[in-house]
Amino acid sequence: MPRRVRAVLAAKGSEVGILTSTALLNRIIRQVTSEALLKEMVYFLLGEDMGPEALASISQHPLRHRLIEHCDHLSDEISIMTLRLFEHLIQKPDQHIVHSLVLRSLGERNYLENKPQEDKEPLENGQPHDSVDLEEDPLFGDDLSADNRLSSPNWLSTSPIQSPDHAKPDGKTEVHKIVNSFLCLVPDEAKSSSHVDGTGYDTYLRDAHRQFRDYCGICQRWDWRGTPKPIEKCHLDNPFFEGHFLKVLFDRMGRILDQPYDVNLQVTSVLSKLSLLPHPHMHEYLLDPYINLGPGCRSLFSVIVRVVGDLMLRIQRIPDFTPKLLLVRKRLLGLEPEGLNVDHMTLLEGVIVLEEFCKELAAIAFVKFHAAASSSP
Repeated sequence: MPRRVRAVLAAKGSEVGILTSTALLNRIIRQVTSEALLKEMVYFLLGEDMGPEALASISQHPLRHRLIEHCDHLSDEISIMTLRLFEHLIQKPDQHIVHSLVLRSLGERNYLENKPQEDKEPLENGQPHDSVDLEEDPLFGDDLSADNRLSSPNWLSTSPIQSPDHAKPDGKTEVHKIVNSFLCLVPDEAKSSSHVDGTGYDTYLRDAHRQFRDYCGICQRWDWRGTPKPIEKCHLDNPFFEGHFLKVLFDRMGRILDQPYDVNLQVTSVLSKLSLLPHPHMHEYLLDPYINLGPGCRSLFSVIVRVVGDLMLRIQRIPDFTPKLLLVRKRLLGLEPEGLNVDHMTLLEGVIVLEEFCKELAAIAFVKFHAAASSSP
C-alpha cells in the first residue's frame, strides 16, 4: 500500500495512478470491519489533529490535504472517485472521521454573528429587526406567499403544534419554515419534477428516515452533545474557517450549474450524508436557513442562495428554458429517447440536481426535527 499512497500524494502523478490508488483506498475502507484497524487507517489518512483548522495550516498532513484537494481535481473521474471515498469514510463507525473533517471547525459556533447582547435589536418574530426574512426578500417573495406554502397533509400532518413566533423558546426554528425555505429556493420556472410522476417527496422522506436511523445507531456510542454549545460559552470572536473539506464541498456546490451531472450527484450525496449526522452544530450549520452568519461566513443554504441568484439571471437568456428542462429530466429518467443535443445541457442537468437536492435537504430537516421532538420530554 505505501507505494500506492505515494501515487496519491504525488501532485503530478498520472491520472491512472491516482485513480488506481484512490480506488484501492476506497475498497480497503469499505471492507475494514475491525475497529482497531479502522482507527489506524483513519489516523493514517486524516491525521490525529483535534483542534480547529486554519486555512494557513491545511497542508500540515499531506495525505489528508491531497485527498481533499482531489475532490476538486481537473479530472472528473478522480473527483468522483475521491468524493465516493469520503462518502464511504463518513459512514464508518469512527468518531474521529467526522470530527477531523467537519466538527473541529464548528465547535465554537463562530460562524454565527458576534454581536454583544446589549447591541442586538429586539426580536421580531424570532429575528432581529435588521435581518432579512426570506418572505420579504425579493428573491423568494413570490414562492413564499401563503398560497404557495407547503400544505400537503402527508408532509406536515404529524407536525407538533408550534408557537406562532418564528423561533420557539428553545431557539429552534419552526420546521415548516425550514422545509419551505429549501423547497422554495428553486424558482418555479426552474422546477420540473411536478410534471413527472414518481418524483415527489415521499421517497426522500422514507430514505431520510431510514438513513437517519442508521446514523443514530452508529453515533449513539459517541460523546456527542444533544444541544448546541451555549452561545455565552462560545468563542465567537475567533476567526471562522469552515475547514478544508467543507470548503471544497461548498466550492463544488457553488459550481453546480457548470459541472457534469455525475460530479453533481456525488457532491450532493456527500453533503446530504453530512446533513444526516445527528450533531446539533452540523444540523445548525447545514440545515438552518435562519442562522445569522458572521461577516464573510457561508453556510450550505447561503451557497445555494448564490447559485439560485446566478440561475435566475441565466434563465432569462435561454429561450424555451422550461420545456428544455422537462425534456432533459425525462431523458435522464429514461422516459424520452435520446435525440438531438439540447443546448445548455450541463446547466439544465445542474438545475435538476439542484431541485432534487433541495427536496432532499427539506426531507432530512423534517425527519430530524421529528426525531428531536419525539425524544423531548
